[in-house]
Amino acid sequence: MTNRLSLRALLTGTATALTLAAPLPALAQESLPGVTPLTDPEREQFRAEVRAYLMEHPEVLLEAIQVLEDRQQQQAAMAEVSMIQQNAAEIFADGHSWVGGNPEGDITLVEFMDYRCGYCRKAFEEVEELVATDGNIRFVLKEFPILGEDSVAASRLAIATQITAGDEAYKAVHDALMSYSGGFDEVSMSRLLGSMQIDPAPVLAALQSAEVNAVINANRDLAQTLQISGTPTFVLGDTMLRGYVPLAGMQSIVAEMRQE
Repeated sequence: MTNRLSLRALLTGTATALTLAAPLPALAQESLPGVTPLTDPEREQFRAEVRAYLMEHPEVLLEAIQVLEDRQQQQAAMAEVSMIQQNAAEIFADGHSWVGGNPEGDITLVEFMDYRCGYCRKAFEEVEELVATDGNIRFVLKEFPILGEDSVAASRLAIATQITAGDEAYKAVHDALMSYSGGFDEVSMSRLLGSMQIDPAPVLAALQSAEVNAVINANRDLAQTLQISGTPTFVLGDTMLRGYVPLAGMQSIVAEMRQE
C-alpha cells in the first residue's frame, strides 16, 4: 500500500498543479443546455479558490485517501468472494486433498501450506487446536510447495504417503514434517517413515509418479487462479486470509461466520 505521507505529498502536489495549470472538466468547458461556459478570468478565479481551499484544509485530502482505501478494500474483498465462489469445487472438494476435523462440519477451513514455511509451522499447533476444540470445522490441507527443493521434496513425500498408505499415514507424515529438520535423501526419508511404521518402499517408489505430480500441479494452478503467492493462506468460507492468523483471530472469524 502506498505510504500515506508519500501519497499525501503526491496528491497535494497534483492538486496544486491541477488548480494552476490543468484544464477544467469537460462539463465546465463545453456548451450544454442551461450552462454558460466560464470565461478565462472566471476559470482562473475558480482555480485560485480551489487551490486556496486545499491549502487551508489539507485534511480533505486525507479524508479522500481514507475513502479511496476503504473503497479499494471493499472491491478487493468482493473480488476474492467471487474467486472463491467460482472455484469452490477445486477449493473445498478437489478429491485429492486430505480432509480432517469434522467431515460434516458447518464451516470448512482450507490451508495452502509449505513445510519449510516458518509461519506455517507457527500456525500448525494453533490450527490443530482450533479444529480440535471447535469440533464442527471441516479442515482441508493443500500441499503448496513454493520455498525451494526441500519444500517440493517434503510435499512429494507427504502426497506419496497418502496415495500409497492412506489418509491416516498422510496425517502422521504431515505432522512430523511440520517440525522435521532432516534431509530428503532415501535413507533419511526411509528412517522417517519407518519411525511411524510406514513401509518406505512403495512411498519412495511413488515420489516422482504422475499422480504426485498431478496433485502438486493442480494445487499450484488453483493458487495462481486465486492469486495466492505466499503461505500460509487460508480460505474460511468466502473469506481469504493471507498469512499467519493467531488462534484468537481465527476463533473470532469462525464465531462471526456462524452469526451471519
